[in-house]
Amino acid sequence: MNWAQTRGYRGNEPNPARWKGHLANILPAPRKVATVAHLAAMPYADVPSFMAMLRKRTGVSPIALQFLVLTACRTSEVLGARWGEIDLTAAAWTIPGNRMKAGVAHRIPLSEPAMRLLRELPRESSHLFPGRNLSRLTETALYKFARNQLGCQFTVHGFRSAFRDWAAERTNYPSEVAEMALAHRVGSQVENAYRRTDMFERRRRLMADWGAFCETPASSAEVIPIRA
Repeated sequence: MNWAQTRGYRGNEPNPARWKGHLANILPAPRKVATVAHLAAMPYADVPSFMAMLRKRTGVSPIALQFLVLTACRTSEVLGARWGEIDLTAAAWTIPGNRMKAGVAHRIPLSEPAMRLLRELPRESSHLFPGRNLSRLTETALYKFARNQLGCQFTVHGFRSAFRDWAAERTNYPSEVAEMALAHRVGSQVENAYRRTDMFERRRRLMADWGAFCETPASSAEVIPIRA
């Protein structure tokens, strides 16, 4: 409606559907009348066993899913990844701005488990994770693999939440470091204007710890009660 009004489709009449300064004065806020439904996320404590199960699978989809978990990236960012974005020497992945939700390029430090996956991948396509005809693997194919073959009841996107919960509950990294790892905007516009760092080295340590956690072997020790 705003787009139409700026182009004169409604002349000088106000937009009857505008919220700010108009409907906001007579209607309740959306958050008060509708419950926000968050995407189902796997509890972070279950991630190591899930990753162990993935490592037993073969094919592009399980490797792509492992890479997604280890980098805490969005599905579209992982499936659209190209070899030209990867710096194997620096162990870094730079996603161009045109593929990021915020429109800003994002550097991701790659942990040793993530680098190990890349070393195992063939170079038969410009895409890291090719599907049919060597084009990029589709989100539908990844979702079907997770749901049908793994019986996963959690969304693929929910692994970002698992990473964030782990960082908050199991580490002492500042909140802004974890938020930057998720490519979220941190602070006010003024703070962002003056910030000249993306905390890359601190994020490298964070992602290394996350990678080590994801490879934590499942405990099989017998619990023996201690007598008084």
